[in-house]
Amino acid sequence: MVIGIVCEFDPLHRGHARLLSHARALGADTVVCAMSGSFTQRGSFAALSKTARAEMAVRCGADLVLELPTLWAMSPAENFARGGVQLLTLAGADALLFGSECGDLPALQRLAACLDSPAFSAALAAAPDEGDTFAARRQSVAASLLDADTASLLQSPNNTLAVEYLRALRHIGSPAVPYTLRRAGAAHDGAPDGDTASASYLRTLLRQGRGEEAAAFMPPPAADVLRRELSAHRLTDEALCQRAILSRLRTMTVEDWQTYDPGGEGLCRRMHRAAATACTVEGLLTAAKTKRYPLSRLRRMVLSAYLHLPPVPPEVPYLRVLAATPSGRAHLRALRDGGAPVLTKPADAAALGASAASLFALESRCTDLYVLSRPDLSQATPAQDYRTTPLML
Repeated sequence: MVIGIVCEFDPLHRGHARLLSHARALGADTVVCAMSGSFTQRGSFAALSKTARAEMAVRCGADLVLELPTLWAMSPAENFARGGVQLLTLAGADALLFGSECGDLPALQRLAACLDSPAFSAALAAAPDEGDTFAARRQSVAASLLDADTASLLQSPNNTLAVEYLRALRHIGSPAVPYTLRRAGAAHDGAPDGDTASASYLRTLLRQGRGEEAAAFMPPPAADVLRRELSAHRLTDEALCQRAILSRLRTMTVEDWQTYDPGGEGLCRRMHRAAATACTVEGLLTAAKTKRYPLSRLRRMVLSAYLHLPPVPPEVPYLRVLAATPSGRAHLRALRDGGAPVLTKPADAAALGASAASLFALESRCTDLYVLSRPDLSQATPAQDYRTTPLML
C-alpha cells in the first residue's frame, strides 16, 4: 500500500516522525510525501531549504519526497490541500494520512460534507457580514447546520486542513482512502510538552540562535541534518530580504495589488496605503491588519507580490522528486512505466510540455529569491533548481 502525506517539515520534529511511523502501522509499503518547497503556507520563507527538509524526511521514515510547488504551497488551506491531494493522487497514493487535533475522522467527514453542500453555500451567502473573518462566518454557518461542537473543530488549524483534504479527495475524485492521527504532545503554536515541541516553537529557537535546543526536540537523524545546516550557515533569515520585498511593494499600484486580493474586499487598497508608508514588512502588516484579515493571509499576499506569482493553475503538472529511498525509487519506476509525469532533472520539465516548463521556471525563480535570505551570499547563486539533483539514499 502507498500512503501519502502532505507536509512542510519545517523542521521535522517528533510529531512528524510519529505520523510517518503511523503510516507503517497502517500497512504502508511506500510512504510518499508532498512537501512544500522554499515557501510555506503561513506566508513565510522556510527555515531550512527544501533539500535539507527532504533529507530529514527520508532519513526519518519517508520513501519518496515530492515538491509541492509554491503556487499551491503558499495558498489558503483549500488550494494548499487540493494541490497536495492532486500531487499524491498522481503519485499513486492508495491512502492519505493527516494529523488532526480531534482524531475523529467521521466528525471531520461530516464537516467536509457540510461545507460542500448547497445548504451551506446558501446559508453563507445569506449570513450578515459583521466584519468577522471568513473563517468565523464559516464556522457560525456550519454550527447552524450541524452543531456547535462539530463546527468548533474548525477553530484548530490541523482540523481545518484535515477538512480541506477530505473535500479535495471528493472534488478531484481521488481513490485514496483517508486516515487521521490525533495530534499528541505540544499544541500547534504552544509551549513544549515533554520531549515534543511544535515546528513554530522550533523555528523561534532557531531565530534566537538556539539551534542545539531545537535539535533536542527532533528525531536524531533530522537533528543531524539540522546541525549540518547550522554549521554551514544555511538557515534562512527573512529579514535579509526585507529591503527587496519593500522595494517591490512600494512600486505596486492598487491595480497590481488586486491580483492578490481575489475577494474584492478592499484589502488591496489597505495594502497599497500601508506599503507607501511602512519601513518594515512587520510595520506594513501591522498597518494593514484588521479583525477581518488574518495575518497569514496578509503574509501570503506580501510574498506572492514579491515573487510575482500568477494565479494557481487547475492542476499540478508534474511530480518533482526531491529525495527517495530504494523503495521510493522502485515506486518511481512503476510511476514512469505507467506514464506519470515524473521530473528528476530540469530537462524533464521541457519534455513534459509548456505548462510544466513554465511552472518549473517559476519555481526556479522562487528558489533564486529564497536563497537571498541566507547570511552568506556566496550560497545564493541563481538557477540552483536547474543544478540540484534529488537525494537518493
